[in-house]
Amino acid sequence: MKKKILPALAGIILTTGGYISYKLFKPAVDNKDGLYFYIREGETPEGIKQELVNSQFLKKESGFDLACTVLRFKKSKPGRYLLKDGMSVWKLVRMLRSGEQALVKLTIVKERTKEMFSGKMGGKKFDLQFDSLQMISYLNNNDSLKKFGVDTNTTLSVIIPDTYLHKWNSTPDRLMQQLYAAYKKFWSEERTAKASRWGFTPQQIMILASIVEEETNRKDDKYNIASVYINRLRKGMRLQADPTVKFVTRNFQLGRITGVHLKQDSPYNTYLHEGLPPGPICTPSVESIEAVLNAPETGYLFFVASYKFDGSSIFTTNLNDHNKNARMFHAEQNRRTDSIRKIKENSASK
Repeated sequence: MKKKILPALAGIILTTGGYISYKLFKPAVDNKDGLYFYIREGETPEGIKQELVNSQFLKKESGFDLACTVLRFKKSKPGRYLLKDGMSVWKLVRMLRSGEQALVKLTIVKERTKEMFSGKMGGKKFDLQFDSLQMISYLNNNDSLKKFGVDTNTTLSVIIPDTYLHKWNSTPDRLMQQLYAAYKKFWSEERTAKASRWGFTPQQIMILASIVEEETNRKDDKYNIASVYINRLRKGMRLQADPTVKFVTRNFQLGRITGVHLKQDSPYNTYLHEGLPPGPICTPSVESIEAVLNAPETGYLFFVASYKFDGSSIFTTNLNDHNKNARMFHAEQNRRTDSIRKIKENSASK
């Protein structure tokens, strides 16, 4: 009798074991579109299972409960998870239990205002857990910013444009901590020494670099433009930088600065106020920061866009030559404007 029972029992064990292994390790996840699955704070394994089923990542009888029992998955870790198509519930639960979430790639290029930066960080593009209102609220709070050595005017000066990997279930404070760590790493002893050579702090370099950033896209011209502004500051002249006026208007598509714009009273209007503005007018590129740090010693005090309209600038040491170059530029600008107007009129009359 025993001889018959033992093989039968062994068969049952093998069959059961095989069934359990099949349930745990067979392909279970359906995610051909590469979608993300989100777990929020306080969600239970049962609630997670229901969401997975409702979102059609898993079938109801997938073996998820069994995997949770075997792996002792009782407490979830909030995050954004990429479920690979065809992965087993064993791998799925192990990933959720360890909190191995998919990081969000944040590419920061040029942001001109706190509001624009907050809108980008809290918008749909990056899909972080916090929204733009939470971000701007944080950036408008001096108590929050104090530990980074900035205030509500200078907060953008600690943001180095780059690509960052960040957790989805983060907070504005954690994001700023990461950006500040990158800023501190960027400002090496060598760069800080170069800033001191000009008599500037890293933060002041960032402000000046933001103006250079908005003046031109030509790398070669950035160095001379930086030298112009450094020379003006040394002589106690006003910077008279058009981009700071544009920043005051918040019309970043403004093509021509006129007398009306120059009269707008704001600490950022460098036509009315001496020295640097109270904060950066954008997040400057590393290229612009390096242009300020490595600006050449020149006698230049003025520059204007070239009348050739090739994107270059003409630099001069005196006002007479500058005014001559400016007249040539504006004459060519008016000629081109009139030409475009005539073409439009001719097209409309046909």
